[in-house]
Amino acid sequence: MTRGRTTVVAALGATQTLAWASSYYLPAILADPIAAATGLSRTEFFAIFSAALLLSAALGPAIGRRIDRHGGRGVLIASNLFLAAGLAALAAARGPLGVAAAWVLLGIGMAAGLYDAGFAALAALYGGSARSAITGITLIAGFASTVGWPTSALLDASLGWRGTCLAWAALHLAVGLPMNRWLIPAATAREAAPAAAEPEAGEAPRGAMALLAFVFAATWFVTGAMAAHLPRLFEAAGAPPAAAIAAAALVGPAQVGARFVEFSLLRRIHPLGSARAAALLHPLAAVALALLGPSGIAAFALLHGAGNGMLTIAKGTLPLALFGPVGYGLRSGLLSAPARAAQAASPLLFGYLLDRMGQGATAVSAGLSLAALAALLMLKPRRAPRPAALSLSPSPKRKSA
Repeated sequence: MTRGRTTVVAALGATQTLAWASSYYLPAILADPIAAATGLSRTEFFAIFSAALLLSAALGPAIGRRIDRHGGRGVLIASNLFLAAGLAALAAARGPLGVAAAWVLLGIGMAAGLYDAGFAALAALYGGSARSAITGITLIAGFASTVGWPTSALLDASLGWRGTCLAWAALHLAVGLPMNRWLIPAATAREAAPAAAEPEAGEAPRGAMALLAFVFAATWFVTGAMAAHLPRLFEAAGAPPAAAIAAAALVGPAQVGARFVEFSLLRRIHPLGSARAAALLHPLAAVALALLGPSGIAAFALLHGAGNGMLTIAKGTLPLALFGPVGYGLRSGLLSAPARAAQAASPLLFGYLLDRMGQGATAVSAGLSLAALAALLMLKPRRAPRPAALSLSPSPKRKSA
């Protein structure tokens, strides 16, 4: 008996929120105290974090292949174990080597527990009908930073950074692991429509993998750059620090709002259409900032956040729509590798551009988004399979059993 799709989406949304909050979003709050206690500079700590993201990218294809073959439940359970072990190791770290070893474990956990693995698990369960489920978990996990940053800050204030890491580790073992174990069905319990009812897979557009890899690398570079430098960018545009932080906080609600629109109003539109619209929003945000200056920071945050929210969904739904569910996990891992590498490099590179160009650095991020839009315009929906040739000869008689 299969579990209801709503239960699966709610469970995966909750465990994805926990995974993002306790790994990817952790350095924003704990980087400084961890670096100070372990003899690292802030730059060195973030270099280790970037290396963990690169490790996660390298492991993506192998993890995706495993999900294709065995389903996602086992991989998601393993992610809770690796993330808990990494957080415990980080709490115990006394020097740079201890921090680096902890982030090796956390990098493995991120590869097995963030969106790519969650999307692949849903594709294994629901096949070509997984789009709404993918959108559903991004609606929930879109609040990961909203939940994770204040929670980490409160825990740090009361327990210190080591206690904070141990608290997140305990949540993986006490909450995340049981939810993934008991609420995510095995791959054999597929809730998708019967195979006879699913349309036959058509031919993928030529060059689609290369184009899609470029799209994800370009847009994830922009995402990583804005996540690391948005308040500073607003200050470079002339906004006071308090206003810059307040405007940057609008990105999260804008992401979730755009995902809700995708879920409710755009669900019948091909994912290529919503991805193209999403890629255009960051350049529009850059134009608003250039024309309005400090008065345009809220518009920039809302437009960029909306585009980023929709592109996160596209990361899961475009490969499904263009190639079908067969081999989805491996394909998603291959597409994610350059995207994660670009995301890991973006804070350093965009920070350099911001130092040299100030607000003008948005010309580079807008240009990358427009290049991604151009690549998306080159992609076409999957071609329908060719009908079998008609034969004028009589069909052979069926032998009786």
